Amino acid sequence: MRRDGLENIRPHRPPDVTDPAAHPIYLAGRWVDSPNRLTVTNPARPDEPAGATYFATPDQYEEAVTAAEAAFERTRRLPAFERSAALRRISSGIAARREEIGRLIATESGKPIRDALNEVDRAVLTFRIGAEEAERIGGEVIPLDLNPASRGRTGITRRFPIGPIAAISPFNFPLNLAAHKLAPAIASGNPIVLKPPSKDPLTMLTVAEVIAEAGLPDGSVSILPMTRELGDRLVSDARFKLLTFTGSPDVGWKMKERAGKKKVVLELGGNAGVIVDATADLDWAVRRVVSGAFSYAGQICISVQRLFVHDAVREDFVGRFAEAARGLKVGDPLDPTTDVGPMVDAAAVARTQEWVDEARSMGGRALLGGTADGAFFPPTILTDVPPSARVCAAEAFAPLVVVSGFADFADALRGVNDSRYGLQAGVFTNDLGHAWSAFEELEVGGVVVNDVPTYRIDNMPYGGSKDSGIGREGVRYAIEDMTELRIMVLAGPG
Repeated sequence: MRRDGLENIRPHRPPDVTDPAAHPIYLAGRWVDSPNRLTVTNPARPDEPAGATYFATPDQYEEAVTAAEAAFERTRRLPAFERSAALRRISSGIAARREEIGRLIATESGKPIRDALNEVDRAVLTFRIGAEEAERIGGEVIPLDLNPASRGRTGITRRFPIGPIAAISPFNFPLNLAAHKLAPAIASGNPIVLKPPSKDPLTMLTVAEVIAEAGLPDGSVSILPMTRELGDRLVSDARFKLLTFTGSPDVGWKMKERAGKKKVVLELGGNAGVIVDATADLDWAVRRVVSGAFSYAGQICISVQRLFVHDAVREDFVGRFAEAARGLKVGDPLDPTTDVGPMVDAAAVARTQEWVDEARSMGGRALLGGTADGAFFPPTILTDVPPSARVCAAEAFAPLVVVSGFADFADALRGVNDSRYGLQAGVFTNDLGHAWSAFEELEVGGVVVNDVPTYRIDNMPYGGSKDSGIGREGVRYAIEDMTELRIMVLAGPG
């Protein structure tokens, strides 16, 4: 009996595979294997693989792209009701396999099972939103008779799908961040080739079993794990009309340089700041910051990393915050009582330890945590850390928070803006003027008032400024990048 609880998972596994221990890859509507086996590690038990699949070969990649080009002749003509129906079937299919997919996410990514099941629920919503957006992609009528020469002219706009889309999704939300690429692509009539993360590809390959039954034209969707080298080919391939990537800033901006003339959407993370103002509800702020900082061991691009607390409430808040964080349970992600699971791999643990040690060497103090424990890094609260330390200046992607004080709200705004990143920020305040000031002054894609920047619901526009990327996700907003606006001018006689 396997200890990870996966012995009964994937009852709908496609039967035509040569190795029953490895999940096949989804190539333009059919299941294939390859000579390049990919073993998937279980972050909580690195000596016990979570499963296996395959890296696609160059020939399989070529087949997927060629099939996507051919499929576009059908997908761009699919009526809205067919696109919507397919997305609803995908949403319902994922919901029907909720427990199975949730346990798989927990096992191959190390995400606590409660958070993993929440991710499944969000993906169900994302595909449902996609179905709804497929039914309301519209245009407008524009009066053009603004001068005598345009007498009798009227403009009608409409959005048209752009063509095959290349998509690369990250390990930290292996289902829902992939869904944010697949759902708008299907909704807008575009074929898509998705490269899932090599650390946890089994989740999307399992979801591909649902997609395969949704009734889409063959070639509409391919889900292919790829080596870095083959992924580079995906980035530069001119047959794709858009590249959508979620991942690290260093990788993302280099991709943009190689992407050629195609559109590019980048969601690249950050080092999110939170302001706790003197008027904040401290009980609420503590509960939300604990969740926003330490969920999924901080491996979320909008995880709370930098915390600015008004001097009048700093001692009270930090004491409550440390006490609440100390009570979090660190352990097995399959245990429903676990709050903080393992980090994704040993390299992530080592990097976090190095950065915390550097902060200490620069005068910082650890109020809580600060020392790795095997695959786990405990919730860590640092203070007195100079802004130049990497735990402040870079993206930690770890369960750590750096606390600083402020006396003037304008100083707190400047502190949040003192970053190369600008994804989202949180502001806990009951001063309406401060809320508006934050909205106007913070250089981020989203300002969340009286909650953490880690908040996101799947219909909102989501993306950042500065090194945090370009473009927006959120199904409706992604559709804008996946379509071209075209105008027809109607001229009356005379």
